[in-house]
Amino acid sequence: MADPLARLTPIGFGPEALGDLAAAERREWWLANGRGGYAGGTIALSLTRRYHGLLIAPVDPPLGRVLVLAKADATLFLGDARYPLFTNRWGGGAIDPEGHRLLDSFHLDGTIPVWRFRCGAVIVEHRIWLEPGADTVHLAWRLEGEGDASLAVNFLANGRDHHGDTWPLGFNPDITTEGANLTVALPGRFTLRIAGTGGGIEARRDWYGNFDLPVERERGLNDRDSHLHVGEGAVPLTPGKWAGYVASLDPAASPDLDAAMHRRLDHDRAVLNQAIAADPVFADAPDWVMRLVLAADLFRIARPIPTEPDGRSIIAGYPWFGDWGRDTMISLPGLCLATGRFDEARLILETFSQFVDGGMLPNVFPGAGEAPEYNTVDAALWFIEAWRAYVAASGDEAALKRVFPVLASIVENYTRGTRYGIAVDPADGLLRAGEPGVQLTWMDAKIGDWVVTPRIGKPVEINALWFNALTAMAGMAERAGAPSAAYRAAAETAKAGFARFVRSDGRGLYDVIDGPNGVDASLRPNQVFAVSLPASPLDPTQQRAVIDACAPLATPYGLRSLAPDDPNYRGVCTGGPAERDGAYHRGTVWAWLLGPWVCANYRVTGDAAAAQALLTLVADHLSDAGLGQISEIFDGDPPHTPRGCPAQAWSVACVLEAWWKLERAKRAG
Repeated sequence: MADPLARLTPIGFGPEALGDLAAAERREWWLANGRGGYAGGTIALSLTRRYHGLLIAPVDPPLGRVLVLAKADATLFLGDARYPLFTNRWGGGAIDPEGHRLLDSFHLDGTIPVWRFRCGAVIVEHRIWLEPGADTVHLAWRLEGEGDASLAVNFLANGRDHHGDTWPLGFNPDITTEGANLTVALPGRFTLRIAGTGGGIEARRDWYGNFDLPVERERGLNDRDSHLHVGEGAVPLTPGKWAGYVASLDPAASPDLDAAMHRRLDHDRAVLNQAIAADPVFADAPDWVMRLVLAADLFRIARPIPTEPDGRSIIAGYPWFGDWGRDTMISLPGLCLATGRFDEARLILETFSQFVDGGMLPNVFPGAGEAPEYNTVDAALWFIEAWRAYVAASGDEAALKRVFPVLASIVENYTRGTRYGIAVDPADGLLRAGEPGVQLTWMDAKIGDWVVTPRIGKPVEINALWFNALTAMAGMAERAGAPSAAYRAAAETAKAGFARFVRSDGRGLYDVIDGPNGVDASLRPNQVFAVSLPASPLDPTQQRAVIDACAPLATPYGLRSLAPDDPNYRGVCTGGPAERDGAYHRGTVWAWLLGPWVCANYRVTGDAAAAQALLTLVADHLSDAGLGQISEIFDGDPPHTPRGCPAQAWSVACVLEAWWKLERAKRAG
């Protein structure tokens, strides 16, 4: 069988990009370990975010993530010459050293970032990867060429929350060494062990301060950081052989780099092969699609809970998000069903089913000792849709029968009324929701007491989801051996009521009706779901009107969240938290909406190939921002600069799911 890694879109850069610091720092590599831990940095090997580091581990499970190892700065000694194989950016604008200028190339080998430095007459290749399922990072270097060569590697550690600022007085670990092994122990918190392939390590204890973080400055946050220099390793380099270190919170982690690299690459191959085995459309899928299949693996994590020790979940985005109910359910079909991971999908759904309360699914999944937050009206409706999609794909009626009472409780609670004014209006069968000061839909930005897009009343996508959920429940009730008539009757009532959203001027749908100020006619993308969801309450003429109305929102990377001619439109999502949150849903492009948009186009036109073609420009984005990933958001104004999380689950999932559905439709004729 051909190596599936060879099919991936080549993502790589030469000296012209690598030697340009701005271009090199714009592009980032991100790795994850399946436990919520991660690593990331720029291809210049500099730090530009507080979230950059070699090992950010869930020290406080499940997602209390801590920056444990920030950097491992290597210097090559070749005869009498020395070459820095790293770059540091300092406050005041100094760049010292400028190791990126020595780079010949950078590329991704599967998920492994690979740097190749030209140092005189030799090449040094450098690789970083995480061990699947462990809080372990591997750091490897290999010499190509002849010479008396060795590396000096300075290890910079930390102990701060990955969201936080460093407090040097709060990080005073015990540091010990033995041979090529270094131990950094913070009693009661964690013990980091670093083991080398040879040579030795000397303990250090000095702070490197004043690291400059320009991305944090752009985001209106603290733009300085400090890290503790805990040790300096010396490792000899033998031509053609890997040398380096393993750094881990696992005391048994081995410095056998060759074996570890094979495990990582075999893991990547298995991810691709599982998708290919699950559906033949992936056997000859475009290489950028297979890159997204691999990207999907970044977000799926273990999420054990007392009632579900094998629980699973989905990280909404790296580096700063956790697992959210809404994002998880929207992402699940693309990340799990399209890629053939039915068992994982079931475990995710069953994990979240333990937290349904008052008919609602948590918006923010609880961390250790935390209570779940239920401030979302749509998560439970997406939960029903995720179950429908799972059962349709897997045929798992046994799991459906177990969960059906939970699904029925959602409809029952939403019908009679639950938190935040969520209830069915008996006058039209539509779902109303919202209270002052609370944000319940996916347009959920809030600044202090200001809810940027409050949308109190009857939002259009909520009622599209409600009709879809009732229709899905009728079908699932029949499969589960439960009565279905009440669901069908409620769906018909909701469908009749949904006609109230249809604009008399033929320009699509209203965004919100029955709000405190009446009707909100703002042109937003939410109406697209009335066309893209499996069950649509609209007739074909009304569906086409939605597509025509939303055309001004479309960009190559997703849909704008507000029309450019709206006086409240914000075309650039930059500045401090208040400025960014103020623009978040007032013009910013959301990549996850690209999937529903192209599926809605297919429903209206019947042309799967033309709809699928709307996805192809995303392939170019995979070589920008988070490499191999799709960003959370983009500026509404051209050139649509990527913003937000550089790796976002629903961005990847919805594009991948849409391609998969459309490819199946094409092949079905």
